[in-house]
Amino acid sequence: MASSKQFNVGVVGYGNEPQHVRQDLPHPLHQGHALAKAALDPAAQPKPNDSATADYPDLQHHTSLDTLLADPALDVVVLCTTPPTHFAFATQALEAGKHVFCEKPFVPTSAEAAALADLARAKGKLLCVYQNRRYDADFATVSQLIKEGTLGRIVEFETHFDRYKMEQPTNWKGTVPMEQGGGAVYDLGTHLVDQVYTLFGMPQTVYAKFVSQRQGKFYPGDGNVDPDSLTAYLYYPDAGLTAIVRIGVLSVEAQQPRFWIRGSKGSYTKKGLDTQEPQLKGGMTTSDAKFGHEGPEWAGKLALFGDNNVVSQRDLPNVEPPPTYAKIYEGFARALASGKEEDVPVPASQARDVLRIIEAVQESGKTGREVLISS
Repeated sequence: MASSKQFNVGVVGYGNEPQHVRQDLPHPLHQGHALAKAALDPAAQPKPNDSATADYPDLQHHTSLDTLLADPALDVVVLCTTPPTHFAFATQALEAGKHVFCEKPFVPTSAEAAALADLARAKGKLLCVYQNRRYDADFATVSQLIKEGTLGRIVEFETHFDRYKMEQPTNWKGTVPMEQGGGAVYDLGTHLVDQVYTLFGMPQTVYAKFVSQRQGKFYPGDGNVDPDSLTAYLYYPDAGLTAIVRIGVLSVEAQQPRFWIRGSKGSYTKKGLDTQEPQLKGGMTTSDAKFGHEGPEWAGKLALFGDNNVVSQRDLPNVEPPPTYAKIYEGFARALASGKEEDVPVPASQARDVLRIIEAVQESGKTGREVLISS
C-alpha cells in the first residue's frame, strides 16, 4: 500500500516531461512547487507558449534552483531538464537534503551515476531514475512469458524502437552530443538496454554498430557523422543467449516491430509501441479507464512447439490490467515512506549498470571490436 504521508515535490523543468509528471503523480506525492526550465537549462528549447505560472497558478514558482532548494518544506526534487544538467542538479539537490527523482537518461556516464548513488547514501536520501518503460504493458507481457517459462530457455531476445522520422529532432535528442547523454543510444537505447538488463542482468560482451540512416553513413566515419540508429548485440554465454537491441529512424512499416523472442519451446512476436506515451500526449491521464489499453489488432503472436512436431500459434493480448507509468511513482512513494533504498523502483545502482552497458556499446561502435564488460 502507498503511504498516507504527502511529500512536497519540486519539478525542475517545464514541457512534456513535467506535464506527464503532473498527470502521473499518485496521491501520496503532492506536487507543491514548480520551476521554469528556461532560467536553468540553456540546452533546453521550451515552446513559446510554455508557461508553468499560467498553467498552474496554484503552485509556488521559482526561477532559481537555489531558491527552490532553500525551501525547508520541499521533500523531493524531480529533474526534468536535459541530460547534461542532471549530475550537477542532482548533486545540488542531494547536498541540500532533498530526495531526487531523475528523468532518463540519468547521467552521461556510469562514474557519475555511481557518484550520485554514493552521495545519496551518504546523505540518507533516496534517488530514483524514471525508467518508465519497465511499466509498458507489452514488456509486462514479455516478462510474464519468460518468468513462467512459456517459451522455454530463451536463446534470442530482439527488441526494437523503429520509426520513420526523416527530420532530425531539434530538441536535446538531436542537438546534445552522444558523449553528453544525447542521441539515439541515450534517448531510446536507455529504455531498450534497461529492459534487457531487467530481464537478464549484465551481459558478458557487447558488439555494436552505429549508423546515420538519415545521412547514409556509418559511425565513426569522416568525423561529421551524427549516429541516429543502432544495432547492438548483448551476449550472455553462460545462458546461450543473444539480446539484440535495434534502433532505426527510416523504417516504413504500418505496424513497427517491437519484440521477437525465441525460446526452446516457442516464440513470441509483438508489433507497435506501448500506448501510454501517445495517450498522455493526447491529453489522457493515468486515471482514465482506457489508459494503457491497446486494440486487439495489436495483440502479440505466440507460437508453441507441441506434440507430433506441430506448431500452434495464437494471438496473445497484453496482460490485464496493464501496468501504467503511475506505478513507478507509487513505488517511489512507498520507498519514501519506508526510507529504504531497496524499496526504490529504479535505484541509481541499476541505472549505473545500464550505463556501463551503454558505454560498452559506444566503445564497440567506435572501435569495431567486441567489448568485454568487466565484472
